Amino acid sequence: MPLPEIMSNTNVFTRRLRPHLFTGFRRSQCPSITRSFASQPSLCVEEKRSDSTHDYEKRVAQLETYKPLSQCYPRLPEIRRPGLGELKTDSAPDLSLNSGETDTNSDVVFKGRVRSVRTAGSKLIFVDLGQTVSGTVKDSGSIQIVCQFKRLQKENSELSLDDFKAFGKMIRKGDFYMVRGHNHCTERGEASILATELPTMMSPSLHQIPDKLEDPEARARSRHVDMLVNDDARVTLEIRSLIEHKFIDFFGHEGYTKVTTPILSALAGGAAARPFQTEATELAGEKLSLRIAPELWLKRLVVGGMERVYEIGPAFRNEGVDTTHNPEFTICEFYRAWASLDDLIATTWFLITLTEQAVRSYRKRNLRIKDEAPWGAEYFKNYDEVEFIPELEKHLRGPLPDLQHPDAQAAVLSLFDKHDIPKPANPTLPRLLDALAAHYIEPLSHKQPLFITHHPACMSPLSKHFLCTGTNQIVAARAELFIQGREYANMYEEENSPFEQRRKFEEQAKMREQDSEAMQLDESYLQALEWGLPPTGGWGCGVDRFVMLFAGRERMADVLAFGSLRNVVGLGQVGKRKA
Repeated sequence: MPLPEIMSNTNVFTRRLRPHLFTGFRRSQCPSITRSFASQPSLCVEEKRSDSTHDYEKRVAQLETYKPLSQCYPRLPEIRRPGLGELKTDSAPDLSLNSGETDTNSDVVFKGRVRSVRTAGSKLIFVDLGQTVSGTVKDSGSIQIVCQFKRLQKENSELSLDDFKAFGKMIRKGDFYMVRGHNHCTERGEASILATELPTMMSPSLHQIPDKLEDPEARARSRHVDMLVNDDARVTLEIRSLIEHKFIDFFGHEGYTKVTTPILSALAGGAAARPFQTEATELAGEKLSLRIAPELWLKRLVVGGMERVYEIGPAFRNEGVDTTHNPEFTICEFYRAWASLDDLIATTWFLITLTEQAVRSYRKRNLRIKDEAPWGAEYFKNYDEVEFIPELEKHLRGPLPDLQHPDAQAAVLSLFDKHDIPKPANPTLPRLLDALAAHYIEPLSHKQPLFITHHPACMSPLSKHFLCTGTNQIVAARAELFIQGREYANMYEEENSPFEQRRKFEEQAKMREQDSEAMQLDESYLQALEWGLPPTGGWGCGVDRFVMLFAGRERMADVLAFGSLRNVVGLGQVGKRKA
């Protein structure tokens, strides 16, 4: 059903009504009929944004002249009419109407955020209303709302032109509205709604939505604004959700039990890191630590007969903040009885390729993602595998000293001077060996994913050890996965002897004099091992780094919903708005 012609008063197209309040308005130049306006979007010109200083105060004052502020935030109607969330698809309107027709028998309701407002004279307003369809492959579902005064007055004779004009002055980009009307199809075949009631304000935006927000710190401080302006902020969180669901699906398919282990405990074990400490009012004088890893808890469950367990949850390490580290992060660990190191490597590679394929498919189908995957098409075709000590000796052009000897630390330290390599802080033997690997071995992962295996025993106090006949060194049944220079997963055959584990804990206790992050002795865990831990393979990864990899983000803050610890703390220090 075609719409009637628009009034030809050209003054309405040059008159400007408080433009600083109408971010997102576009005014037509000289349309002659409604159908032409709707089918020729190129005639609509975006109004330039003016200074938004004091916009909050102006917006509140404007709303108060329209209606009491309490009425600007109504409840949803008690009778929920069916929505129109899938009205517009990626390829064609989901309607059987011909171009220019209106189905007056239809009665539809659409709710969403205003994306733009266009006027054509004083009696016709076009509103683009959007619904964000998060977590799907569809682009945001949006539709054009046609608000024609004559049509609205026909449905409600009490509606005055002043009321209609007041609505036109009030609505702006960022507001949430609910509209009721008929299905309509424009001349271009685009699905629209011809309003039969004046759209209802459900929640106004009190600020102008900026055109751009590019500064990383500003984006992290105001993540809600970042998500309104930048699609990639929402896409990153959707990719994160996809990755976590893929992990959960994989473990569920393989027969693992998902568990939740304690975050607060007397000791924080399972990794070499400095824990956060706190107190509980229920346990006066008792120091508690936030967990740095769930490892020791999960292995207790394997002792108890749960042969395949995993957990995805938060971990806390009282360390610095940089592009790949945050004191609060998400960790994934699984433990599987009767799994060897080869089994762990094979499982890791299957999980990596499964996730890569899922994210690649998601990126292809999501219209909001314009860039290609950050990794090359061939990067995940295969992986390489090198042994720690032989590979390091190849680059050093000589053998490492006996790493079990009491003077091993001094001997390895001399290699840094010989090869002009920067020394790490607190140069314990494990830290020195780790620094050498970072200098010589880890960069090999830029060509393709790399598993570094059989680390020196002193670097892995929780893994099983054995004598490597090729190097005559005691090494760990351990592997680390590196991708493009960064560690993504750590795995090893778990030490299941309570006697050996006690000895290794005691060695770590001696190291704590030099390194406060060395592992503590956990008597409770040692006593659990006395009941018998079957040969078990354990695996852990930082979920945030996986999201960084597959979302193409260089900063961990970009894959966390509210940024790094600095950003989160900053949000809590925002002062009250001055009256």
